[in-house]
Amino acid sequence: MPKKTAPKYRAPALDKGLDILELLAASPTPLSIAEVSEGVGRSRGEIFRMLQVLEERDYIMRGEGDSGYLITPRLFRLGMEQPPLKSAVEAALPIMHRLAHAVDQSCHLVVPSREQIVVIARIDPPGEIGLVVRVGHRRPMSQATSGHVLLAFQTDDVRDLWMDTIAAHEPELDRKKLLKLATQVRTRGYATAASHIVDGVTDLSAPVMQHGSAVCALTVPFIERRASAVDEKHTLEHLREAARDISDTLQYGGPSRAD
Repeated sequence: MPKKTAPKYRAPALDKGLDILELLAASPTPLSIAEVSEGVGRSRGEIFRMLQVLEERDYIMRGEGDSGYLITPRLFRLGMEQPPLKSAVEAALPIMHRLAHAVDQSCHLVVPSREQIVVIARIDPPGEIGLVVRVGHRRPMSQATSGHVLLAFQTDDVRDLWMDTIAAHEPELDRKKLLKLATQVRTRGYATAASHIVDGVTDLSAPVMQHGSAVCALTVPFIERRASAVDEKHTLEHLREAARDISDTLQYGGPSRAD
């Protein structure tokens, strides 16, 4: 884990609340009061009122059957109100709708979040079959096709900084292998790889560019269907065109230019 510098000022109550939120955010399952207490290194008495307040403010909620506490999407929604993210989603959604209907597949938009990627928007497939990735989904950047795209289309300084952050969280990271992969993605202009999560799915991803760097990655989890008239090659063409259109909208504030 990266080293933390000693803070200049302390706010114990705020520290407790943030510790709880970070613990719950990292947990795949609800945590009991005892587990939260152990996880943050504080007594049950210290965290009980904090849990009550966080629940009342809709930052956390109780799991089904009162199985413990889990984090709500409230923090994610607050983050999405930031102008850069909000602008990106507003620019992307109409184009993503067009893409999904053109290829009969779902698509989603991804941004970097420290050593991870996070999905900030998605469009469901127009048909009955498709793989949908939920908004808010996170994965290590090094293990995601969209993460490879984001890494590939950065300046050398930014890429080195991101690699340092990834390596701090993944001690076993093969840095040379990841850099080589990013270089190959940049040369091709897109990334394509078998899904690390679902068999039979190929992740296709292309960069959304602004000021020379990728600010987002547009991704289609491609499922080959016998009855579909759009194969992987044509899906990739539509995807890259959509990514260029979003880039143009972000850059120029209007409809995309024709290539």
